[in-house]
Amino acid sequence: MRKKEAHILIVDDDEDILFSARIWLKKFFTEVSCLSQPKNILKLMSEHQIDAVLLDMNFRKGFENGQDGLYWMQEIKTLEPELPIILMTAYGEVELAVEALKNGASDFILKPWNNEKLYASVNLAVDISRKNKKLNQWENISVKTNLYQLETKSPAMEEVMDQITRVSATDANVLLLGENGTGKYVLAERIHELSERKSQPFVHIDLGSLSENLFEAELFGYKKGAFTDAHQDYAGKIENAQNGTVFLDEIGNLPLHLQTKLLSLIQNRKLSRIGESKERLLDVRFIFATNENLKKAVAENRFRKDLYYRINTVELQIPALRERLEDIPDLAEYFLEKYRQKYHKPELVLNESLISQLIDYSWPGNIRELDHCIERSVILSSEKNMKLLMPRDDDSEKTMVNLNLEEMEEFLIKKALKKHRGNISLAAEDLGLSRAALYRRMEKFEL
Repeated sequence: MRKKEAHILIVDDDEDILFSARIWLKKFFTEVSCLSQPKNILKLMSEHQIDAVLLDMNFRKGFENGQDGLYWMQEIKTLEPELPIILMTAYGEVELAVEALKNGASDFILKPWNNEKLYASVNLAVDISRKNKKLNQWENISVKTNLYQLETKSPAMEEVMDQITRVSATDANVLLLGENGTGKYVLAERIHELSERKSQPFVHIDLGSLSENLFEAELFGYKKGAFTDAHQDYAGKIENAQNGTVFLDEIGNLPLHLQTKLLSLIQNRKLSRIGESKERLLDVRFIFATNENLKKAVAENRFRKDLYYRINTVELQIPALRERLEDIPDLAEYFLEKYRQKYHKPELVLNESLISQLIDYSWPGNIRELDHCIERSVILSSEKNMKLLMPRDDDSEKTMVNLNLEEMEEFLIKKALKKHRGNISLAAEDLGLSRAALYRRMEKFEL
C-alpha cells in the first residue's frame, strides 16, 4: 500500500508511546514527528505543515483530569483553527470525551489503543484536514466572474465548440490559440466544466502578469527558508489545483529554464517545491493558451520544441470576432443586459442601426473590446436613449507616410482583411493573391 502524503504530529510525555505510535503510523503516512514536551508544539507547527495531531491529555505528574490536553488543544486551534486533533488518555471517562469533542477534538482514543482503530482515526483526520485546506486554497483560485455567452451562430465557432465538447471528456493537454480578447479563458473554463474534474479546482495562472523572479515560486511553491522572504511553507498554484485543472495563460511568456521544469512536471506528474528535495505526486489536467506564434518562437529558440509538442496534444484556433460577425448581436445584447442591471438603466436598447454600427467595426480587441464598448456606452447614455461610443480606428490606418515595402505590404493586408471582415478568400482576391499566399503573409506578419 502506498503511503498517504501527510505529516502527523504525536505529542506525549511517554517515550514508549511515542515510539510505538510512530512505528505504526509511519507505515501509512510519509512523515511522523514526535514531541515529548507540549511547549514545543507551536514552534514545530510554525516550521512545518501538519495535517493531524495526536495529543495526550495529561502531562503533569499527579494530574489526570485531562485539562492539559484541552489547554494545548486550544493553543493549537488558535494557530490553526481547522487542524484535526485526536486526544488520547489512559483514563477513560465519558464526560471527558464529551468535553473534548465539544471543544473541537476530531476524535478521542483510549490507551492502550487498537492499532487498526488508531490508523482509522488518524486517516479520517487527514482526510478532513485535506478538505479544509482545499476550501482555504479556493482563495487563490480563480472564481467565475464572467459567464460569457457561449451560444454561437458562427460556423467557425460552432466547429470550435464541437471540438471542445469532444476533448473535455478526456485528460488530453489542450492548447488554445487566438488573439487577445477572443475568450480563451472562458473556453478553458468551459472545458473544465464539461470534464470529470468539474467538482475540483480550476486554477487560472496568467503568466503574462507575473514578474520573472516570481514565476517559479508562484507556480511550484517553496519550502520555508528556501530564500530570504520564505517565512513559511507555501503550496504553489499548480499544487493547489490537485485533482482539478490548471489553465496556464500566456504560456509563451514562460522563461526557458522554467520550460524545462514544466516539461518534466507534465511528463512525470511529480512536483518539487523550491528548496525541497522530495517529490509530490500531482494529478491535474493542463490547458494552455497564448496569442503568440509558438512555431516561430521554437524556430528562434525562445520556446522548447519538446515542450511545444507536449502541450498541444489538441490545438484549437479561436476565431477573432471579425471572423464571427453573426455572434456580435447576441454578444452585444448579453453585455447590454449585464450593464443595464449593474448601472440601473433597464430601458436602454440596441436598435438595428446600433447593431449595424457594431457589425461594421473590425474589433481588433475582440470580445473584450466589445464588452468595454458596451459598458462605456451604458454609463454615458441617458436612461432611455442608448448612444454607442464606438472605438476609433487607429489613426495610422488613415494615412500611410512610411514607404518601407514590407510595412506597406503588412498595412495593405490589414486593410483588405478589415474591408472584407476577415474573409480570407475575398481579401486574397482583392490583393491579387491566392489564399495560400495570403496565409503565408499573415503568418509572416503574425496576423
